[in-house]
Amino acid sequence: MPATEQTIEDQRAKAGFNFREDIAPGLVLEMPLNSILHSSKSEFQQIDVIDSYFGRTLVTDGKTQSAQFDEFAYHETLVHPAICTYVHRTGKAPKTVFIGGGGELATAREVLRHPGVERVVMVDLDGAVVDVCVKYLPEWGGEAVKSDPRLELTIGDAYAYLLDTKETFDIVIMDISDPIEAGPGIMLYTRELYQHVASRMPSNGVFVTQAGIADAVPPPHVDAGDRDTTCFGPIRNTLSEVFDVVLPFTQSIPSFGSDWGFVMAFSPPKEESKDSPILPISIVDSLIEKNIKGGADSLKMYDGITHQRMFHLTKAVRKQLAIDKRVMTKDNPVFMY
Repeated sequence: MPATEQTIEDQRAKAGFNFREDIAPGLVLEMPLNSILHSSKSEFQQIDVIDSYFGRTLVTDGKTQSAQFDEFAYHETLVHPAICTYVHRTGKAPKTVFIGGGGELATAREVLRHPGVERVVMVDLDGAVVDVCVKYLPEWGGEAVKSDPRLELTIGDAYAYLLDTKETFDIVIMDISDPIEAGPGIMLYTRELYQHVASRMPSNGVFVTQAGIADAVPPPHVDAGDRDTTCFGPIRNTLSEVFDVVLPFTQSIPSFGSDWGFVMAFSPPKEESKDSPILPISIVDSLIEKNIKGGADSLKMYDGITHQRMFHLTKAVRKQLAIDKRVMTKDNPVFMY
């Protein structure tokens, strides 16, 4: 009897073909590997697309970047709170959005759900990642996003682009690799870069970045050597030296093996309302219906209740942030495990 796809997957699992990822010192995420759909090495990194417990998954240099069954949780969290905050503060849709990184095209997909956005400039270092994702992960956005006339895709260094450009952007979204030693993204997490980004935004602009693991780690017995397991605190602290309002928030991303951190920042004009910068449930739900194509039904995770939950951190995480005083600069970067 010929082997079916399912029996082949079962046989692979029994044979012990597993995907293994180091999450933190002494902490490993491991699962049966159904198949390897793509494997190549670009100028910058190893690129793999695997099929495992979380479905099709993009892995670069051994680190999970995006997985089929929960990518929406990451990308909706990265994009929509920032845009909804901008719309609520200004009473209008953002016209121009910058995306640093975002090679899967899913961040651009979420931005383009907002019909009022006129122009999205996306700069990703590795064109090979974009090509691989279009071919093997079309649900992330694929050709439909890549060919959207509002998207301007540039393959290049987002750091250099931001330093060189004279443009201003209403929203700046950093969807870049974690700040790991020898990684290409470390300069995009520094105070100097944030200061320059602030100069490229109008007074009512909003900045948001992914910020790595957001659990209350490391445990006291863990020695990470010269690497920490989290940059959530340092990213928050660094942005606080540049922007007046800095809001850390989190979302559970199971394929990352952890709650994940994000930080939103802006400097409101003096005449702006002093109400809480964390939007109420009813306002978020109204903004979604009025400003996102397809309204609430088009989103899998984000709504007003979820917005409130994301910005209310646990006591343990708040305590960890309070004691972490590190700031990331060109001369003193902080590396994530």
